[in-house]
Parts: sequence; structure tokens; C-alpha cells
Amino acid sequence: MILMRRLRASFSRLGGLFGKRSHDRELADELEQHLQMHIDDNLRVGMAPEEARRQALIALGGLEPTREQIRDRRGLPFVEALTQDFRYALRGLRRSPTFTIVVVLTLAIGSGANAAIFSIFNQALVRVLPVPAPEQLVNLTSPGPKTGRTSTSSTFNSDAVFSYPLFRDIEREQAVFTGIAAYRDFAANISHRKQAWTEDGGLVSGSYFPVLELKPAVGRLLGADDDRTRDAHHVVVLSHRFWRTRFNADPAVLNDTLVINGQPMVIVGVTPQKFESTALEIRPQVYVPLTMAALMMPGLRNPHAGGGPWNGFEDRRDSWLYLFARLKPGLLLDTAERAVNLSFAAIINNVELPVQQNLLSPAARERFKSRKLLLEPGPQGQRPERAELSGVFLLLFSVTGIVVLIACANVANLLLARTAARERDITIRLSLGGSRSRLVSQMLVESLLLASAGGLAGLLVSRWTLSAIASVLPNEYAPLRFELDSTLMLFTFALAIAVALLCGLYPALLATRRDLVAALRGGSAGTRSAVRLRTWLATAQIALSMTLLVVAGLFIRSLVNLSHVDLGMRVADITTFRVSPELSGYPPSQSNLYFDRVTEAAKALPGVTSVTVSTTRVLGGSRSGSNVTVEGFNPGPDTNTSADSARIAPDYFRTLGIPLIAGREFTAADVVGAPKVVIVNEAFARKFNLGGDPIGKRMRPGAGRPPDIEIVGFVRDARYSQPKDQPAPQFFLPYRQEEPVGALNFYVKSAEPPERLVSTMRTAIGGIDPTVPVEDLRPLESEIGDRTMLDRLVSILSLGFAGLATLLAAIGLYGVLAYNLAQRTPELGLRLALGATALGVWRIVYGHVARMTLVGGIVGAIAALVVGRLAESQLFQVPGYDATVTIAAAFGLAAIAFIAGCIPAWRASRVDPAQTLRCE
Repeated sequence: MILMRRLRASFSRLGGLFGKRSHDRELADELEQHLQMHIDDNLRVGMAPEEARRQALIALGGLEPTREQIRDRRGLPFVEALTQDFRYALRGLRRSPTFTIVVVLTLAIGSGANAAIFSIFNQALVRVLPVPAPEQLVNLTSPGPKTGRTSTSSTFNSDAVFSYPLFRDIEREQAVFTGIAAYRDFAANISHRKQAWTEDGGLVSGSYFPVLELKPAVGRLLGADDDRTRDAHHVVVLSHRFWRTRFNADPAVLNDTLVINGQPMVIVGVTPQKFESTALEIRPQVYVPLTMAALMMPGLRNPHAGGGPWNGFEDRRDSWLYLFARLKPGLLLDTAERAVNLSFAAIINNVELPVQQNLLSPAARERFKSRKLLLEPGPQGQRPERAELSGVFLLLFSVTGIVVLIACANVANLLLARTAARERDITIRLSLGGSRSRLVSQMLVESLLLASAGGLAGLLVSRWTLSAIASVLPNEYAPLRFELDSTLMLFTFALAIAVALLCGLYPALLATRRDLVAALRGGSAGTRSAVRLRTWLATAQIALSMTLLVVAGLFIRSLVNLSHVDLGMRVADITTFRVSPELSGYPPSQSNLYFDRVTEAAKALPGVTSVTVSTTRVLGGSRSGSNVTVEGFNPGPDTNTSADSARIAPDYFRTLGIPLIAGREFTAADVVGAPKVVIVNEAFARKFNLGGDPIGKRMRPGAGRPPDIEIVGFVRDARYSQPKDQPAPQFFLPYRQEEPVGALNFYVKSAEPPERLVSTMRTAIGGIDPTVPVEDLRPLESEIGDRTMLDRLVSILSLGFAGLATLLAAIGLYGVLAYNLAQRTPELGLRLALGATALGVWRIVYGHVARMTLVGGIVGAIAALVVGRLAESQLFQVPGYDATVTIAAAFGLAAIAFIAGCIPAWRASRVDPAQTLRCE
């Protein structure tokens, strides 16, 4: 036995290591026994004797079997050592499939869930526009009083819109930008060779693409020459996505003609592939020169000329454009803002104020004169929804961060248990001459392998999570990409590797810090500290799970409250859709005739009991309104006199189930030429001090004119825009009493379920004129789902992540109990031999469970207070702390802990005292 003699000889030279020669002899004997065990194992699987010995030495020391390398592994080249570590780690993981699978799944859940949320957060709020030097872009806003019409879309507010004359004034007078651009979205009915689509369109100034410094994918982009003469530039640029999906990316589409809102437009180019929009929720598929606005939005009317033709290119009281600019190179944002406000102040006081001062109170006039032009960083484009989305993502990151922490604790616990089970082998390797750093390196390589597998599995978890989120989000978030990309893959792998390395380092250091002789004799260096650490990690998992369960409970309660909120109307039996005949070329005089035909066709369907219309989409999340003058109401200098408005048809309130308190609804006689009439709601009456009976009083939209419209109806409050919003002051006008409108939202009440009515209604309405698309045909009740999308998303994700976290915590608790009880097997055997009962063993186990659950539950409840406060702004009629939810979460967690402890307790109670004592 040459190898045996070499082994003895190597340890005879370690005399000073353990203090006494007899200890050296005992250590060598122990090593011989372990070496022979490994040789026997290798022979049993069919290895040749020499190979069996060689592999046994490698397994014990992780070394090539040479005397020099046994003494000092640090002599190996780095690549060779890394290769050996990789092979050894792979072999070890293959021999422990259960451990490997559990760690990989834990890493996948932790990294995958967090990466999915990061992907959406990155797209919505972090990713910069794919344009040259995006850091030079700035967004323009101007807070302060505005008179006249303020038109916004999506989540933009009134501070972000400017009139066309003001845009041109700023463009002409500024000296800090290389260019300033304006744009506005519009609804586009597009037809091409007997195909028709309804898409989002963008009206852009000639400076839009030059300011972004974009280059076309095909053809050319719009420029200054396309933005000189109103209604004269019939050219269009396609988005890359529209070109690819509708025209199969065919370059021959250039110079072809699209009909957009009844206007023939020549295709001159395609945008770059990666560019989609300068705003999150606006994804134009076609770009049209801004000077074509009147033709692209034929339904617009002049609110200051009795509803006459739109005059937005001259009217300084019509704010409808969004502006952004590019700073000159090297110019700081603060410096540019101070400089541009010098010219802006002159425009406001010398040009704007003379036009609008008669419509402003003295206090409002002073605020108007002090208006500033604010420059905000624009690398990500214009994202007014940032505040709302930031709160949601901060909360979701907190939730997924807790899941990651639980995954970390679980992985650390598993690695601690694995190193404890391998401590004798680790001791032998150290005794054979392996350095501590090399053993730590070997264990970290194993952690890296686990992290790589966990990262791959995490990509699947990310994909599933993104698919689940995509199924909840409404159509306006369709521009977000719910797919794997390079950023998501990198983040997933980085997170998995960070978790594995951070959790693997301490167990590796702990396992290699030991008394070799004591360990070989059966001692376990570091056992007590390792047991304490595993216990505290399991307790931390319980605490974090408690926090997530409470937060999930709060959101479930919030969602329940939201689903039972009183809207003030009945929507269950109503079907809604929208038609825009003017966008398909109908002249205003013919639009009302088309609406009449649609109304008759809808009434003729089986089960339909009433049909009505509105210019404002009910529960659509949008509002339209203006300042009002009310008879007998004298506003103060700072009084807000705005109110929401809608133009409606007869039977509107009866169809929607909104109670009429006094007066009457509109009738077919309320048309042009008849006495002007209006209906108001309770919030309107309260705001303008109309008392409980406003019938007969007068009001008028706008300021500075005597009220001349009689209030003939008084209705209950209802939530017309958002289910979470309180009812706003609202007034309603007959849509036939002013100039014809270009588009209407229809509401059809039927005895038939709306789901059955949808297909027959599409056929009936589409048969009137196939060139007019039927838009958003669906049950009105589905609008509520879209408006409560973020609430449902956070509730579903919180509940799902809380379930995953609790499962991980239960696994961690089970592992700790199983390992600790295995370590205490001799003690339990002795207790049973001395007369202890199985019930007593169960008490020992569940005493341990109770202590961890109690401590973890209390800490988790305290942490839930902090997270609950963070989430309070996202909750509906639920405080950040709810005792009922906390108690329910505590009982649920206790039940999970009880189940997790059953198997370890059962195994411990069945220990054979005689066999345990014989082993001892």
C-alpha cells in the first residue's frame, strides 16, 4: 500500500501542528479510514483500483495525487485550479439532487420575481429615449392660471400644455436651445386598399424629429418644409412597428397613399426601429405635420365663438400642445432656465396678458404675470404618470425585495446545513494540506454553479410573471414590452449570482475555521454558532413572511372595498362603444344623421330597452370641463370655479340608472334654436351654493359673460371618471343644442347580457357604414377593471409573492427543525431511554417552533406597520394598519409553522433509544 505509506509519512511531518505525536497518529488513522471508505465506494461503482485510489485522494483533498500538491495546493495554476473546482462542484451537486433543486428553485423565485418588476420599472421610468445625447433633452411646463380651453390627454396635466401662438413665441425668442418641438396625439382612422384600422396618431411640428436628431429607417422624416402652410402638407411618416405589422416592412410602401381621417396622405418615411414615442402612454403609429391639425381633428370646435370652427392656431386661450427642447451643448439646466425666462416674462406680460387679463381676477392676474417656464430633465421623454407609477413600483420592489431576502435566508440555511454535513470531508482536506482559501474558493464555485442554474430558471419565472402582469394591464399599457431582453437577462443573472455568493461566503468561511483533531474525533467546530445562525435565519424568514401576508391582506381588503364602491350608477347591464364618423370623412351636417341611424339600429336589437350617448367616456378615466359662471355665486379672488362637463342625449340618466332628484331629463326638443338648458349634479350645487333646489337658476360655461342657460334638472352624484375619485361638480348639456360633434360614446341598456350583445351589435352598427370603425365595443362594467388595474395588479402580485414567501419560509423552517433535531438525536434517544414520552418530544419540537414563530411574528407585524404606511397612498378606504388583517396573517402563519414542524417532530418522537445508545 504505497499510497497509505505516503499518507502516513505526510502526517508524520505535521508533528508541530497538533501538539503531540500521538495526536498525529490518531489523525493519520482517521484519514486512512476515510480514504479507504472512498476507495471502497469507487470500487463498488466499477472503477479500476488505481483510478479508485486516485479519485479518492482527489475527493478528500481536491488535489492531484502528488506529494508537492498535497502539501500545498496554491502551486496550481489558476485556470487548472478553477477547472478542478468546477468539476468537483459539479460532481457534488449531481450527488445531491434534492439540495440542488431546492436551491435553484429558491434562487429562481427570488431573482425572477424581482427581475420582472425591474423590467417594467426600467421601461416605464428609467430607460432613456433611443436618440443621440438624450441628456440634452428637457421638457417644458408652465404652472399658473390659464383662461379658456385646456386640452390634455393621457395623464398630462394643464401645466404641460401650451397654445400654438405661445409655442411659436418661445421658439422665436429663445436662445438656449438648438431647437424646440411641439406635438399632440390624436385618434386616427386609417384606411389603405379596403383595409381600415383605428390607431393613435401624432401631430408633430417640423422641428420634432430634428430636435430628437433621429434618422429614418426608410425614406425621410418630417422637417421644417412640412410645417409651413396650414392644411397643405398631406404627408405622413409611419412608425416602424406600424410599417412592420401592417406592411410587412416593405420599402415599396413609400409614396403610397393612406387615408387618415378622410384625408389622403402620402407616405414619405418610416421612423427608426427602436424609437416609439416621447411619452409612455402615447405610441403614435402615424406622424402628421402639426399644420394639418384642423383636418386631423375635425370634431374640434371653438369654445369662445359659440362652438364655431376651431381656431387653435391663433387662439392664445386654447392650450393643447406639449413641448420639449434640446439644450445647446455644455449649457447647464439651471442656467438655461434663468436665461429662457427673461424672454418668457416679456412674452407673458407684453403679449399674453393684454389678451387674457379681462378674464382674470386681480389675484389671478398677478399670478399670471409671474408665470415661469420650467425646464425639467427629459432623457426619458415626458412621463407625467411618473409619480403614480413610482409609488406603485416602490411598493412592488419592497414586496419582491422581501421575497429576495427570504430566498437569501433559505439559501444560506441550506448551504449551512450542507457544509455541516460535509464538515468531516472538509476537515480531511484541510489536514491533507489544502489551504483554506482554496476550499473557500471551491465552495464559492459551487455557489456560482447554483447561481447560474438559478438565473436560467429565474428567466422562466420572470417570463411567467411578466405574462401574468400583461394579462392584467389594460390596452393603454400595451406599448410596454413584456418579454425577455438583454437588460432583464443581465439583471436576473446578476441578482442570482449576488444572492448565491453573499449567502455562500459565510458558510464557506465557517466550515473552514475548525479544530482538525477535535473535528476528526467527532466534534463539530462552530456547530453551536451555526445552529444559532440557522435558527435566526428561519426566524427572519417568518418575520418577512408575516410582513408580506399583512401587506397582501391590506391590498385584498382595498380591492374588496373598491369592488363594492357605490358608483352612483348601474353598469351591469350596459354595453358601450364609440363611433367617430367625422374621422372617416363625414361633414358635420351629416354626423347627426349617422348618429341617428346608429341609435335606431341599436334600439332594434333584441332585448334593448334604451340607448343614449355622451361626448365624455363614462368610467374612461378622462374628464372635460371649464370654468363656469353661476347666477348668485360671487367667487373670491382665489376661488376655483371649474366644473366637469359632458354633452349628452335624452334618457342618459335613466339608462345609466342615475336618480333624478328634481326637474327633468333632456328631450328631443332640446335642439339648436330651443331655449338653452343644463342639468347639474349635487356636487355642483354644493360648490356653487345652489342649495337643495337649483331648478330655474342659471349658469354658463366660461367667465366674464352673464349666465343665460337655465338649470332644468338636478341629479344624484356619480363617479363618472374613476371609481376611486369622489364625485366631481358636473354639468350636462344637450349634445343637439350646439354645433354637431364628431364622435360619440354610446350606452345601450339591454335585458340580454352585454357579452351576448357585443357580436350582434358589431354586425348591426358595422353594416351602416363599414368605413366607420366601431371602437371599444364591450360591457361598460369592464371599464371598471381598467380603472382599477393598478389596484388589482398590486393585490395579485402581493398575494402571489406573499404565498411564495410563506412557502419558502415553511421550507426553511422545516430544514432548520430537521437538521437541529438530527443533531440532537443522541439527546432525544437518551431522554426517551430515561422515560420521556413521544408527547414530550413533540412539546420540545413545538416549543422551538412557537418561539421562532412568536418572535418572527412580532418583528414581522412591526415591519408591516412601516410597509403599510408606504402602501397607504395606494389603498382604498383601508388604513396602513389593520388589526383584523394582522391577526388573520398571524393565525395563517402559525398554521403554516405547525404544518412545517409535523414531520420533524414525528421523526424525533420515533427515535429508537437502544439503537442510539449503541451508536454512542
